Amino acid sequence: MNDRQKYLASYLPVAAALFSCATAAFAAAPSLGTVSGFAVLGGSAVTCTSGVVAGDAGVSPGSAFTNTGCTYAGATPPATTPFAATARADFLTAYAGLQAQSASCTYKLGTTLAGENLAPGVYCLDAVAKTGVLTLTGPADGVWVFLVNGALTGTNFSVAMTGGGQPCNVFWAPSAAATLTTSALKGNILAGDSINGSITLTGGTMGGRALAAVAVTMTDASIVGCGVLTASSLPGSVVSVPGPVAPPATCTDDEHEGRYEANEHRHMQMHM
Repeated sequence: MNDRQKYLASYLPVAAALFSCATAAFAAAPSLGTVSGFAVLGGSAVTCTSGVVAGDAGVSPGSAFTNTGCTYAGATPPATTPFAATARADFLTAYAGLQAQSASCTYKLGTTLAGENLAPGVYCLDAVAKTGVLTLTGPADGVWVFLVNGALTGTNFSVAMTGGGQPCNVFWAPSAAATLTTSALKGNILAGDSINGSITLTGGTMGGRALAAVAVTMTDASIVGCGVLTASSLPGSVVSVPGPVAPPATCTDDEHEGRYEANEHRHMQMHM
């Protein structure tokens, strides 16, 4: 083995360790600002029929708020009107921040997500309808970001969380509408497209936030907002859901520096 081969053999393990730290795709929770206080926020309208919303609801810049036999355990328009405009701006900023994470995507294309067990991270999905049970496993500070190229649709789709993962640290950001039927979703839906960004929930439950640039329409569906989500709120929920927390970096500066110094040391040895 010549000197060049010996150098490469000593360098590759260190390079692999550095590369794994630099390219691990970790999700960052967006800053929700004032919209964090809302369970439901629509742009043009919020319509609820025979459903339940545990948390505040608002509309901005529109004002159409229709309640037909829906129970609200939280503030509603006009009480929330002064805050909804600022919340909308913060929501759209958060949506843009989520879309900016697409460079870190792990791609899950052509799948319904049924039977998947996913660690915290950024996942790019297509518009294939979601069904079955998706399991999210991770620590309490784990963050999941799902960027959907097109509409987020699902029928009899449910999300289970294990390992201490928190529903309010899960973000669904479709580039079009979100339509869920008899599903049990966990997480925040941010439908931020200015033309197609509506959310329609028919039957089922949701633990998190429904935030839409256009309209939110609920029929026989229940939403439990992040401010009140507890173990008894939804099947499979977790106790004490805090606000989103960004996960720690995979490698600290000291770890990077230590690996760099180890590589330099090996390089010097090969040339002594």
